[in-house]
Amino acid sequence: MRKHTNGRKKISHIFPPKDIESRVGQTSKTEVWKINKTTLWYYPAKNKRYETPLFLIYSLINRPFILDLSPGMSMIEAFVNEGYDVYLLDFGVPGYEDKEITLDDYITTYIHKAVKRSLFHSGAKEVTMIGYCLGGTLATIYAAFRNETIKNLVLFAPPLDFEHSPIPEEWEDAIKNGRVHLDELIDIYGVIPAKYMEWILRLAVSPITYRSYLGLLQKSHDKEYVQKWHLFNHWLKGHIPFAGATLKQLINDIAMDNKLIKNELKINGTPIHLDAITSDLLVVSTTDDEIVPKELVKPIMSQVSSENKTHQHIKGGHVSLAIKGELPDFLNLWLKERDGSSAS
Repeated sequence: MRKHTNGRKKISHIFPPKDIESRVGQTSKTEVWKINKTTLWYYPAKNKRYETPLFLIYSLINRPFILDLSPGMSMIEAFVNEGYDVYLLDFGVPGYEDKEITLDDYITTYIHKAVKRSLFHSGAKEVTMIGYCLGGTLATIYAAFRNETIKNLVLFAPPLDFEHSPIPEEWEDAIKNGRVHLDELIDIYGVIPAKYMEWILRLAVSPITYRSYLGLLQKSHDKEYVQKWHLFNHWLKGHIPFAGATLKQLINDIAMDNKLIKNELKINGTPIHLDAITSDLLVVSTTDDEIVPKELVKPIMSQVSSENKTHQHIKGGHVSLAIKGELPDFLNLWLKERDGSSAS
């Protein structure tokens, strides 16, 4: 006897697979250096064509596997298929013992030492540094702090200028006028739990969150779409704890006082002036990015000393390029033009 289903189709595929963690970050890699929770991963080119390795820095808010989400949806996979050796700096998951790690530490200890290690491992003299989101902010600070080994600098959606802040006005006003004492709250926790980071960001970008779930409902019949949605959502909800000392600096110095774009930021007592950046520069913003709109990105173009600098404003959202699965033509051409020697 045929089982009666009232015309309903089986929709078990709309639930996340139990092995979803094993489906992300599948591009072949090896660990080449580690300090504390931070790991430097090496992704060898399929057929190496270029001498200058790519050095990727991602955010401190989420895990970096968005850059290697899944086969066919991976920026790193696209780079290695094109012939680039890739190094990814993975900051790991901070614990309570990391509460005193500062922005200065991330720049001078983790990034600087990882760059040196990648140069030693690759035998190259320079890297192309690529920063994504908050990783782009860190890459910018580092490039202004130590630029001698950076041949090219590529920044994808980096929050840099907070004159037109994405922070809700009432939040910003409450912080600046002392009605909310964030420093005291951060000190209580030491390291802000991952769940709290998720709540804060969801409040800030709630329309994006709701639209994502509406899209899932509308396309629940499309198994491939649903599978990709679950992979992306696994990353989106995978916030990690945040070192309190660094968070205070980012909120107070970068977001509230806008010191980076004003050339007032200091790292280990050293002034950070954006005109110290002389590398060829590519800055990318996207039309539908509600997290880091163009206004937060573009002002760096008038600050740097780079003779060759390009701002590319393209169609897409905040992480569109990361999960596209192929290099866009403008990026492929820009990188090729700056690495004329083939590594045959």
